[in-house]
Amino acid sequence: MSAFLDLIRDRSLLCDGAMGTMLQEAGVAAGICPELLNVQDPDTIRSIHRAYIEAGADIIETNTFGGNAAKLSSYGIEDRTEELNRAAVRLALEAAGGRALVGGSIGPTGRFVAPVGDMTFDEAVGIFSRQAAAIAEAGAHLILLETFTDIKEIRAAVIAVRSVTDIPILALMSFEPSGQTLLGSSPEAAAVTLEAAGADAVGSNCGLGPDGVLEVLRRMSSVTHLPLVAMPNAGMPRLVGDRTVFPASPAQMTEHIPEFLGIGTAVIGGCCGTTPDHITAMRHTLDASGKRSDRILTDPGATRLSSRGSVLFVGGASPIRVVGERLNPTGRKALAQSVRDGKFDPYREEAARQVQAGAQMLDVNVGVPGIDEERAMVEAVLAVQQAVAVPMSVDSPRPEVIEAGLKAADGKVLINSVTGEKESMEKVLPLAKRYGAAVLGLTLDNSGIPPTAEGRLAVARRILDAARRAGIPDQDLLIDCLTLSAGAEQERVVQTLKALSMVRSELKLNTVLGVSNVSFGLPTRHYLNAAFLAMAAGSGLSAAIVNPLDEISMGILASARVILNQDRQASGYIALYSGTVEKKKTASAAEVGEEEALGLAVVEGHPERARELAQDLLSKGTDPMAIGESILIPAMSEVGERFARNDYFLPQVMMSARAMKAAFEPVREAMKGMDVPSRGRILMATVEGDIHDIGKNIVITLLENHGYEVVDLGKNIPADEIAREAGKGQVDAVGLSALMTTTMVRMKEAVEAIRETGLTVPVVVGGAAVTRDYAAEIGAQGYARDATEAVDVFSRLIAKGN
Repeated sequence: MSAFLDLIRDRSLLCDGAMGTMLQEAGVAAGICPELLNVQDPDTIRSIHRAYIEAGADIIETNTFGGNAAKLSSYGIEDRTEELNRAAVRLALEAAGGRALVGGSIGPTGRFVAPVGDMTFDEAVGIFSRQAAAIAEAGAHLILLETFTDIKEIRAAVIAVRSVTDIPILALMSFEPSGQTLLGSSPEAAAVTLEAAGADAVGSNCGLGPDGVLEVLRRMSSVTHLPLVAMPNAGMPRLVGDRTVFPASPAQMTEHIPEFLGIGTAVIGGCCGTTPDHITAMRHTLDASGKRSDRILTDPGATRLSSRGSVLFVGGASPIRVVGERLNPTGRKALAQSVRDGKFDPYREEAARQVQAGAQMLDVNVGVPGIDEERAMVEAVLAVQQAVAVPMSVDSPRPEVIEAGLKAADGKVLINSVTGEKESMEKVLPLAKRYGAAVLGLTLDNSGIPPTAEGRLAVARRILDAARRAGIPDQDLLIDCLTLSAGAEQERVVQTLKALSMVRSELKLNTVLGVSNVSFGLPTRHYLNAAFLAMAAGSGLSAAIVNPLDEISMGILASARVILNQDRQASGYIALYSGTVEKKKTASAAEVGEEEALGLAVVEGHPERARELAQDLLSKGTDPMAIGESILIPAMSEVGERFARNDYFLPQVMMSARAMKAAFEPVREAMKGMDVPSRGRILMATVEGDIHDIGKNIVITLLENHGYEVVDLGKNIPADEIAREAGKGQVDAVGLSALMTTTMVRMKEAVEAIRETGLTVPVVVGGAAVTRDYAAEIGAQGYARDATEAVDVFSRLIAKGN
């Protein structure tokens, strides 16, 4: 066992505070690559480490937060990745002198993984594995993945680290005040996904103060066994003179420590704004607060699956779940043709219909002969994730197709499937372990499906033994005892039910069944399906793969939950059948007019359909200006409203933006030669010293889709250049972005430089650490907390100026 894991068995550990805050205190100029200081000014870094150790930190973090090749490339020094990370670890080890553990800090790349961004999953894994290998080889005791907002990126980071080292991984995400990350992950989904991927501890840092991080960890604590980590900011930043300060005092940072211990937090530290003074006070409180409390996991016997934003418990003490079966082209000519054509809007629509009908999980299959099945699986997974928020099952007999789906997935999925054949277990089970997936085991082997329940139990036991050897927890293996047709093998159907019961009672495993096979080849199939489903429910079925549009099957499941005491007070049943639940229906393009259908295509994020509908409207003589002003822009406004209500998150917003862009392509072509007035010209820039431009780029995408002309200066732009370009460009407004607290002060310089040129155009500011009060302090006319609000703010200010 590692020193870290050994220590946290007996007590909670104290991590250090902010590196960036201390570099600012030391007078390091903004805009310098912090990781270069590991070789250019090692004494400063060493002294910061020693200050935290003297304050009582049990863990100090290396100065490598931005030390991945993607971030270092902004300074043209990506070829020094190994050198700078190794130097940082050596400095920390020297400063620690055996008095503290050294944690290698790894932050995000500054890019989004596809489809939100342009970085592939494999590219992200390569970037993180390179940095992690250098940190581990230099002797770090553990690795901290910090300040991630994209579950797919941090999942890639965990997988990357685990591929090069076995030292402990602490995986931390940053959450918004809404309780979700920027890209829409809930604390519960993050914890389940990261535990499955191989993290040794999970938690939250940055973004929130102690009270906010406490609530995040409280939610995580119900769904994971892993140790929890809390590293909050010292409040939200303010500008005092030319310095960024955080308001929470050392005493205020200690107030929630007893509550953190009360939910079982194993590591407590600080992020932005915390200093050795804060850590000293936290040390005293931690020592005086006693041991942390034990935690009780909700339904420990259940299989926990996740999507980007939700968690589903299957089996254990949880109710029977519904797995939608209709995303399978086998026997469905229209769906198969859409897969051949590379069009996956039907998958989005079918996914939405099934979830609205009650499916809690969806099985995704793209098995069409003669296609690139790996590419099709990626497209199908992305389409389904965009349409619905439920977990999924990646369904294919080919391991390479399964792996493609696992890379595309946002959460912890179910692999469908592995068999008792040696080759299948050797190929599929390592995929489940590497990518953090649960796996569905089919009770068949080289000899086929055993005719007896005892034979199927033996196959299930063999799969269980192999899964354990692969390091897969028992709860992450579900068994399908295989449904046979009552028309062809009637005597074997009852063996399926008997095997179900034996797997649950003897192996203590959760179970799944594809139900509709029982009626294959027989008339009036739904009666047989319903009868078999009811009997399977009584035999220990955990989840049924069914057609959720079949009201009889759904009624049987709802009734079974009542009879098996899984639906307390029959509340779910009553809600379904007393008229208190309004069943929503997704409108299709065929059911509404073409104009409304185009708006829906944008709102729901369907680029292919949006382009086709726009072309159809143009071919029928619709004014292209009217398409933009009356359909597309109102549709994006609806997207903005959903984002503001937390009904949509950044992935949905970006997909809607792409649909808007696709629709605008034929509209823009049709407007060539027309006198089309611009809604305004806006200059955008990330201020000097800041190499982060994700947020700015998202704002630019939405502004362009709303008809604005944007001049993008890029990132790390000096104040005088921003002012000069604003004057030359005859712009109607200026937008400034800064992510880091150390570069916020550059916004003030930029605003002052613009005013010194005599320009009176409005300036709008935004960024993770920027606040409305700060915007007012520096003389900016507008503040936007996110991209959709930025569009509204620019629109209002430009209209006011005109």
